[in-house]
Amino acid sequence: MEKILERPRKFHITTFGCQMNEHDSEIMAGMLSEKGYEQASSREEADIVIFNTCSIRENADKRFFGTLGQLKKRKMGDKAEFTVCVCGCMMQQQHIVDTLKEKYPWVDVVFGTHNLHKLPQLLENLYTQQKKQLEIWPEGGDIVEELPARRLFRHKSFVNIMYGCNNFCSYCIVPYTRGRERSRKPEEIVREVKSLARDGVKEITLLGQNVNSYKGCGRDGQADFTDLIYMLAEIDGIERIRFMTSHPKDLSDKLIDAFKNCDKLCKYIHLPVQSGSNRILKAMNRKYTREAYLELVRKLREAVPDIAISTDIIVGFPGETEEDFEDTLDLAHRVGYDSAFTFLYSIRQGTPAARAEDQIPEEIKHERFNRLVEVVNESSAEKNRSYRGKTKMVLVDGISRSKEGTCEGRTDEFKLVNFEGNPGLAGSIIAVKITDSNTFSLSGERE
Repeated sequence: MEKILERPRKFHITTFGCQMNEHDSEIMAGMLSEKGYEQASSREEADIVIFNTCSIRENADKRFFGTLGQLKKRKMGDKAEFTVCVCGCMMQQQHIVDTLKEKYPWVDVVFGTHNLHKLPQLLENLYTQQKKQLEIWPEGGDIVEELPARRLFRHKSFVNIMYGCNNFCSYCIVPYTRGRERSRKPEEIVREVKSLARDGVKEITLLGQNVNSYKGCGRDGQADFTDLIYMLAEIDGIERIRFMTSHPKDLSDKLIDAFKNCDKLCKYIHLPVQSGSNRILKAMNRKYTREAYLELVRKLREAVPDIAISTDIIVGFPGETEEDFEDTLDLAHRVGYDSAFTFLYSIRQGTPAARAEDQIPEEIKHERFNRLVEVVNESSAEKNRSYRGKTKMVLVDGISRSKEGTCEGRTDEFKLVNFEGNPGLAGSIIAVKITDSNTFSLSGERE
């Protein structure tokens, strides 16, 4: 790609939210790098600051606006060349864009989730026309293929397989910000993963708002999500396949069998339950019951007894009674999760749940949240203790963030492992004997 700059400007991307956003940021970094921009290690060093926003929960909104506000002094000062860009899910909501224009008029570039690939052009327009750029598409067009990405790790990569969501859970803003489901063609995904394998990638994580509703229409006909997994498992060099996130209503027996029969498919699944109460699940429009969810867990563990299962749980959904919450605690006990992401219900403007009159008081939400965290942390600690004395194959990510002189990596079951090592081990898959554990990680010794 032709460089558009006479001198390199430095950019920094701050990412809020999910793995989809993380990968979107990698793509933006790849596009800008190809255009001659350089990546800065901090916002302070950057000429261009980009915020990739998340709209899932209110605290992400507050964190974004708080961080954005910190740049006003610099933007209004002597740094005439300083550029501020905002993109992502929040920008697909008109009331957020209106707030941005009213209270943060010094922002230079605003775009949404559907025109991510336009970032280099928007920056070029800004610099050549000396005019602020606001371009938000209400819906996605054709999927743009072969966009470059600048990965955080050389040995593993995210791979988008689909975009959008058709589920319309009553609390969730994603269908409104990411649009309807659109699946990539299987041959395009295979092409990308083959390219990643040639570049040294050993582990891929397949991404989508609901990956197991993937329906790819390719040259050889229709391919479902499990078909795609088997296609990718045939690619030399790829040793591990992960995916997220999945919806319980679409988890098929065919996919469950793949955990048993496909050696490259990691023995880990993130299966959001959100609530253990049938009444609340119906109000959430989740389209399954607690009994159906527990049956899925039974089938998964029957197929792979040691499979690791994580989840998402929302506390304080409108109308949630103490009995409803007790059902959630009971389900968490029954499943025995390896880990759980627990959240206080957050009103999202434009969703059906936001209009509910029976909102739960904050103090009750927090009290229930603390009780739930105690249960899931106890379960996580117990699961991790069961790894002591076992030898696990660990894909090494690099130097540990928690202890000097150690490396960290992940087991097949996505367990974080710390052990003595050096940076040269990054990207290797090595045997580690687990010697200790805590609630969130394992410790071990190389064999």
